[in-house]
Amino acid sequence: MEAGRPPERDHYAAQAGDTDSGEIEMRQVTKTVAVGAVALAMLTIGGYGAYSLLGMVAPGSSAGRPKVVASGPPSADQAARTATAFLAAWSQGDLEAASQLTDDPQGAVVALTAFRTNLKPTSLALALAPGGPATGASPAPGGDGDQVVEGFGVTAAFAGAAGPWQYDGRLAVGRRRDGTPAVHWAPSVIHPLLGAGQTLTTQQVLAPPTSLTDRNGKPLTGLPSLPPIVAGLRQDSPGDPADAGSAVVVTDAAGHAQGQPLFTITAPKGGQPVRLTIDATLQAAAEKAVQEQYAKGGRTSAMVAVEPSTGHILAIANAPATDFDTALLGATAPGSTMKVITATALLQAGLSPDAAMPCPSSYTVGQSYRNDFPDARPNYTLAQDFAASCNTAFIRQATQSLTSGDLARTAKDYFGIGGDWKIGVPSVDGVIPPAGQSADETASQYIGQGHVTMNPLQLASMAATVESGTFRQPVLLADQPQPPAARTLAPGVLGDLRSMMNAVFTDPAGTAHGLDEGLSGRLGGKTGTAEVGATGTPTNSWFTGYRDDLAVSAEVIGGGLGAQAAAPAVVELLRAGNAG
Repeated sequence: MEAGRPPERDHYAAQAGDTDSGEIEMRQVTKTVAVGAVALAMLTIGGYGAYSLLGMVAPGSSAGRPKVVASGPPSADQAARTATAFLAAWSQGDLEAASQLTDDPQGAVVALTAFRTNLKPTSLALALAPGGPATGASPAPGGDGDQVVEGFGVTAAFAGAAGPWQYDGRLAVGRRRDGTPAVHWAPSVIHPLLGAGQTLTTQQVLAPPTSLTDRNGKPLTGLPSLPPIVAGLRQDSPGDPADAGSAVVVTDAAGHAQGQPLFTITAPKGGQPVRLTIDATLQAAAEKAVQEQYAKGGRTSAMVAVEPSTGHILAIANAPATDFDTALLGATAPGSTMKVITATALLQAGLSPDAAMPCPSSYTVGQSYRNDFPDARPNYTLAQDFAASCNTAFIRQATQSLTSGDLARTAKDYFGIGGDWKIGVPSVDGVIPPAGQSADETASQYIGQGHVTMNPLQLASMAATVESGTFRQPVLLADQPQPPAARTLAPGVLGDLRSMMNAVFTDPAGTAHGLDEGLSGRLGGKTGTAEVGATGTPTNSWFTGYRDDLAVSAEVIGGGLGAQAAAPAVVELLRAGNAG
């Protein structure tokens, strides 16, 4: 149905409250079906006795023969009558009757009730599209046999709306197992864009901001990564709720809007300027850093910078900028950057940085693990293993000192990772599987492999937590809530972590040794090299680090070792510093 065109009004249309020829015809059909149902029941209960009781069936007639169940698609007339009856019952609010005309009455009545309850239209009209079946008989997944697809128009009115909401729908009519025609139920019957687990509802909407500025009021222009990100500013974040309008939206099972509104019921008031926590200077530097990595063979690169003292996000950059938002929505194995959390758990378990922690060339749990260097280092300590990123030492010691679930608890309790972060725009939370994993899965988690997934947002926050000593949930809007973590790191543990992260730069065996040349202030970092594909696939390069009141993390897909791609990109931003 074209926007603005009134619905067709013929004997198939049914407006709530109307009594026209279509309604009379439906009542006649219902009456006929009811009589047939009674007769069928009598035959079923009475068997041959029903013949004697009725005294109307002559011997030798076809009444006692086995019923032939119709197969194949229903006829065009059957499909039209079934679809019309369904649409009439739905529009008149008889949802039980409408659902009984489908092949899934329970699912249909729940969905139709949700439509009525969530949207609360003042009137609803549904009319079969003229001209017969939309596509003729065609197979439809999930149905029993071929089905006939019918098009129909929907007109829904809402209090306060300037006009009705009109859209075109489609449904398929097939046969039940007993051969009777029925609407094949699917969420898309209600609206073509609805999928499994989704529903329609009304939500408040705000007008987009008239302009975006950085934390200092500087316009955010010419920064390619930001437009696709800020387009997802949460509707409940900027602006005054009193300025909100309302709209029909598709929502998932958790009530989160999916995509743009389908229909605006009441328009929101004009948008207002929005100030983000972004720093325009650092954002430009981050854009340059990821573009340099992307230029080296088209390697997707992403970076996030966070201010440890506030949790404010200072930069978000992706290369390519118009592709997937890896910085906030990525979910890949972080490799050895996870050793920051594993080391925290080991320190909490009583180990000291000077504790002997031999680094064998290989270590077997169920599968064998190796390092990025071939030689064994039997005299290493925890601090040296961290600086050199010895996988085998961490797995060996953690397997002895920790249990399945300790890593997830440490990450959530002290670093906030695993909680439901609301930063102001859509983001994906970090995942560390809970207790109950296999020995190999648990071992892999200690070095950031297995089913652990992160993105640069979580790892920048992790570094910020070590730098400041307190987890502050990252936000892109200064007034966003920042739920605290359950615990703060003990001073002794915090001091040890800072010392170990600094040694990544300063220890001659440190994986980022020498990259800190010319950098002053409080400095720490951790490399990560993540295996994410088949053998021979280039590894992902990770680095997370901090310098004074600036924490930065980067991921370069297929970039190789952490020190080869991600670390130089992060150091480039750390050199720029946080001038405030």
